[in-house]
Amino acid sequence: MKSFQDLGLSKELVEAIHQLGFETPTPIQEQGIPVLLKGTTDLVGLAQTGTGKTAAFGLPLVQLLDDNDRSTQALVVAPTRELSVQITSDLERFAKGVKNFNIVTIYGGASISEQIRKVRKGAQIIVATPGRLIDMLDRKVVNLSTIKYVVLDEADEMLNMGFKEDIDSILSTTPDTKNVWLFSATMPREVREIAKNYMSNPVELTMGERNQGNENIDHQYIVIDERDKYLALKRIVDYTPDIFGVIFCRTKIDTQKVAEHLMKDGYNADSLHGDLTQQQRDRVMSSFKNKTLQLLVATDVAARGIDVSGITHVIHMNMPDEMEFYTHRSGRTARAGKKGISLAIVSKREVSRINQIERSLKRKFTKILIPTGDEVCQQKLLDLVHKIKKVEVNDEEIDSFLPDVYHELKELSKEDIIKRFASIEFNRFLEYYRDAKDLNRNDRSDRAPRLYADDDRSEGGYGNGDRVFINVGKMDGLDKGTLLGLILDFSEVKKDKIGKIDLKGAYSFFEVEKDVTADIMKAFEGVELRGRKVRLELTNGDPGERREGTEPKRERPWSPSGGARSGGRSGGRSGGGERRESRTPRGRY
Repeated sequence: MKSFQDLGLSKELVEAIHQLGFETPTPIQEQGIPVLLKGTTDLVGLAQTGTGKTAAFGLPLVQLLDDNDRSTQALVVAPTRELSVQITSDLERFAKGVKNFNIVTIYGGASISEQIRKVRKGAQIIVATPGRLIDMLDRKVVNLSTIKYVVLDEADEMLNMGFKEDIDSILSTTPDTKNVWLFSATMPREVREIAKNYMSNPVELTMGERNQGNENIDHQYIVIDERDKYLALKRIVDYTPDIFGVIFCRTKIDTQKVAEHLMKDGYNADSLHGDLTQQQRDRVMSSFKNKTLQLLVATDVAARGIDVSGITHVIHMNMPDEMEFYTHRSGRTARAGKKGISLAIVSKREVSRINQIERSLKRKFTKILIPTGDEVCQQKLLDLVHKIKKVEVNDEEIDSFLPDVYHELKELSKEDIIKRFASIEFNRFLEYYRDAKDLNRNDRSDRAPRLYADDDRSEGGYGNGDRVFINVGKMDGLDKGTLLGLILDFSEVKKDKIGKIDLKGAYSFFEVEKDVTADIMKAFEGVELRGRKVRLELTNGDPGERREGTEPKRERPWSPSGGARSGGRSGGRSGGGERRESRTPRGRY
């Protein structure tokens, strides 16, 4: 195994990174740094998140760039605010004591005037998210004509977030003589097109097989009735006292609701999604990075670029629709060579998705059972005993207080004292889990989706509800979460009134409680998607049938970047901010 000195880095830079605690390079660093130090080569680096990609391009940048030249020499483009800030921090640490660079971070949701001021002082390295960078280019604040190196970090994530046009626009304003270094966890067709259009004979480095995933991640799943998912989540957290994890939900609504339920139930949790202000995001991420926050509940888009060490678990409350999303979700754990667990909580109908991911990742998922109430109580008691055994005793400080303690406890035997101390923490779990049911799914058929155990609907599902046809589906760029968001936003009914969503190609069905059916039907009167009138009809037929007629010929597909509502705008960037995972129909979904 090579050392950093063997890779061609300068003596000063090697000393700097040793002081940061770096001893030996990771595979992507070992193979990538010597290639990039030549300064004349385009590169495509395929490696999972958490494998040290920032140092792989950051160290060569520090060595190659001239800190006496005040022009903008390097541009790093990243998908999210959090990742941009993290990259800037790493570059500053690499360069400290070696070279004096002015590194400026540009991202939406923060003061653009302050960022403009920093750029005009002379930004030798710019680290930016695509949306805000385009805004800066439109304002003619940023000049990319002197760029020597462009780094596209997490390129597949940027494309998944819809930044293809922005990346094309950014790269088209840079000199033809630049070098492009592209790093990605996966290699979808869109990433391959960027390499083809903007790179010249790039060196391609692949760490492991494509889409193979991080070998240090233990992929697990549990099968459960949909309505018991939240109960299962709580048992997993209770059974794993030292858990430090990210919980993924598909929609902002579910993300906020899961976080609120956890906080209400006494767990150290908070949410991260696109509706938060930048100040709120910064507060949540600061707490999570400092480990004062134990559980972060997030959407796929909001969590992209999170680089926090020590995450033990990634928990999927809903399985993502795209393979790349699962790869990026699970990549939040097992970073920097550590072990981690990716746990999917799935219903019976989602098991086929597990099988698909197994084949793609070439990794076997382990089916595990949800702990019973007794097992959770036993685990909590053992954890308490472990803490008592390991606690540090400050004899000098506590000795003066002990006589009164001994006097108070003199009538109790050692066994009584142990029982009572253990019961302080144990009793509340014993009370909660007394007579708790087994959540592991048996052979009963799945009932209608119900994520939260405390919903006030009976367990009978939606047998007395209505089934509604809507003439939009997968071909319009919808997934179940987006369609649910549309229904809720237009009708303003509560989420627990909506049941199973059956998404088809050009149309879909959803179940709804009878008392709000009329409200939903009325709310969609006059609604259009990309110029096509949205139609709702009641139906009692099978999933593939409607009450009357056939589905009319489709018009132009409605994409997630389109817009909704008659007369509504198509959406887009606002004030240079970042795209979010969904918009209300008044903007963009």
